[in-house]
Amino acid sequence: MVRQGAVNRIAARLLDTGTELSRQPLLQAAIPIAAEEDPLGGSASAVAAVDSLLGLGPLEPLLADETISDILVNGPGEIWIERVGHLERTTVEFADGAAIAAAVERVIAPLGLRLDHASPVVDARLPDGSRLHAVLPPVAPDGPIVAIRRFTNVVDSLEALGDMGALSPEGIECLRSAVADRRNILVCGGTGTGKTTLLNVLSGEIPPGERIVTIEDAAELALHGHVVRLESRSANSEGAGAITMQQLVRHGLRLRPDRIVVGEVRGAEAIDMIQAMATGHAGSMSTVHGRDAAEALWRLEVLAGGSDSGLAADAVRALLRSGLDLVVVMGRDGSARRVRQIVAVEVDRLEVIV
Repeated sequence: MVRQGAVNRIAARLLDTGTELSRQPLLQAAIPIAAEEDPLGGSASAVAAVDSLLGLGPLEPLLADETISDILVNGPGEIWIERVGHLERTTVEFADGAAIAAAVERVIAPLGLRLDHASPVVDARLPDGSRLHAVLPPVAPDGPIVAIRRFTNVVDSLEALGDMGALSPEGIECLRSAVADRRNILVCGGTGTGKTTLLNVLSGEIPPGERIVTIEDAAELALHGHVVRLESRSANSEGAGAITMQQLVRHGLRLRPDRIVVGEVRGAEAIDMIQAMATGHAGSMSTVHGRDAAEALWRLEVLAGGSDSGLAADAVRALLRSGLDLVVVMGRDGSARRVRQIVAVEVDRLEVIV
């Protein structure tokens, strides 16, 4: 069993050696030190000490586990994970709240971001594509809170969804035909229902040779072929340099796309996406939060209404109904994620077709 006190001593001695701060040199230097400081812990203590100096410290082994989809830090001694749709508490611990904040600082500093009392909330994308959100006191009065959403591309085809029981044979045929026929598709559902997974699979059905522009808040789509990827950027520690999703949608439309794929609509970019779908960019796709098709369309209208377009609500609604063809509703029953409905968007009604 690794003892935190021994790990701290090994880490302190490692820093005194002046070893290059990269994993392999640190591991080589840590092994003989661990043999002195913690003979029973041995190599496990050496690895833990190196982890405490690099990346997210004790969370690094969890990040290396591809079966884990979420890592939730509720304090130094309360760390949860989600694996195959089930939450479970781990035995992983930080030394204290300061160690949590230091770990987050290590991974966000190269991104030009900061986390301190003056800026106690941060949202960042890690190099592996995972999304990190952290909150410090006083916003989190009980101590630092961290949530990491892993990007795991374990489903790569409509057939794979069918094999998992997430999509019926009729649904597979309907969605494959919709992509081939260049119908505009919106995927909706709650958090963790598999919206991005389905969007990734649908995007993989786009015929090779078409130019696709992907626009994402955090780059999660893994497409092949003629793909141009755009990703938004938060403001840096000086509050400058932000690139919004709305800006990216507008720029993306000038890059001569055959189709645009917007990872998730969360703000004023909704109006630009709706206009693109209604005025010639057939076969485009996106996701939005919503429990059913009606709620998803209402949410898009609300988001579009917050833009600077000046369009009346009736005009936005008309654009939406004329530009959007299908809404795919995702749901979750316990650990199972599945397509609940495929809904056709008509000018005057919504019609469930699968």
